[in-house]
Amino acid sequence: MPECDRTPALRRGAATLLTFMTVVAIAATACGNDGAAASPTAQPSPSATQSPVATAKPSDIKVAVSSKPRAAAAGVPSGDVAVLVDGNTDFAFDVYQQLRKEEGNLFYSPFSISLALAMTYAGARGETERQMADTLSFALPQDRLHPAFNALDRHLAGLGKNVPAGQGTGFQLSIANSIWGQHDFKFIEQYLDTMAVNYGAGMRLVDYMRAAEEARLLINGWVEDETKDRIKDLIPPGVITPDTRLVLANAIYFKASWLHQFSKQATAPGQFTRLDGSKVNVPMMHQGVRTRYAEVDGVQAVELPYVGNGVSMLLLLPAEGKFREFEASLDAARVKTVVDTLGDYQVTLTLPKFEFESTIGLKEVLKVLGMTAAFDATADFSGMDGKRDLYIQDALHKAFVKVDEEGTEAAAATAIIVGVTSMPQPATMTLDRPFVFLVRDRSSGTVLFAGRVLDPGA
Repeated sequence: MPECDRTPALRRGAATLLTFMTVVAIAATACGNDGAAASPTAQPSPSATQSPVATAKPSDIKVAVSSKPRAAAAGVPSGDVAVLVDGNTDFAFDVYQQLRKEEGNLFYSPFSISLALAMTYAGARGETERQMADTLSFALPQDRLHPAFNALDRHLAGLGKNVPAGQGTGFQLSIANSIWGQHDFKFIEQYLDTMAVNYGAGMRLVDYMRAAEEARLLINGWVEDETKDRIKDLIPPGVITPDTRLVLANAIYFKASWLHQFSKQATAPGQFTRLDGSKVNVPMMHQGVRTRYAEVDGVQAVELPYVGNGVSMLLLLPAEGKFREFEASLDAARVKTVVDTLGDYQVTLTLPKFEFESTIGLKEVLKVLGMTAAFDATADFSGMDGKRDLYIQDALHKAFVKVDEEGTEAAAATAIIVGVTSMPQPATMTLDRPFVFLVRDRSSGTVLFAGRVLDPGA
């Protein structure tokens, strides 16, 4: 198979911000390798002498559309969704174990990453498909996996429907998918159908070969719109090249009020002790709240629900001096043990306000976890175009989180570039040292966001 320059332009950024975005870019394995024609389901593309994105606005972009509508969630076995969630949770903590090796605060959306890679996985075959399934903990066959993602996505989209109006900032959770393909590259109809039926995504047609920078700006603009401007410049200059043929993107935006809000009048300066023993003064929120709490295996845990009670933040505080030991042991099984132990308590809680963002290069993380073939000339994404001429150029993720007295705002984006009612017991939990937090859907167990706070003043 011919070779060409595939040097990744992305460099891993420092962990810093609750908005998520994940992007995967797919490229041709041979420089200049093109399909003969656009997909037969595509709208007519511009002439060969003019770039379709050179002067385009997002609303002007033509879309290759499948004739099939997005499927309803009904009919997908609940057992399939449970298997999917279990696998996604395992993958979430596999990723955490890699990211924790970096310095500083950390925040990411494992669900966004899984979704973007699932859209890529739909086109994987052979050894590439096997490696991706193992790395992503996809236990279902393709014909059941993608409908399960659709059912879970639709469940999550409905979480805010029963939230009463006028409760603080209310509840917002939006999940959006998009795919951006080279306008004259031939993608097979079955792949477009899978994207439309299970992910609600039509293929936007751009011209990476002659207008790579304009395409990058269009995709970044879509990300900004979907994350309320919290995620900017997801794809840095140089990542998208003339060899890029497809970009798959997922964006998640979350903003919700606490079910029991903190009083701003109770917030006061307090000391937070960093891992090295140094201290930093930060705003500390205080409240007494009746909620679910546990202390198990040397870890304090408290669950803070958001309005509607469907989603909550789980705060995990290891014993003093035990953060690194706890972090190294953190996995899906340990979190399940904690959640199963939670009981009704009257908790005196102290929690720092914090806001930061993270920029993460996923390529090396995924390769360490076993997904190597997808990133080189051995890649097999023939489920996209019927040929073995595509590989993943890069995988990018960016996330933002803000926690204050009213609630939480979070956003993330991922881009894959191919190219009880009795009197509760009392408890006190003071998060004045490093801790881990998860934002979870309580009914399915889906981990929407995960992070750690080593320094809320950073």
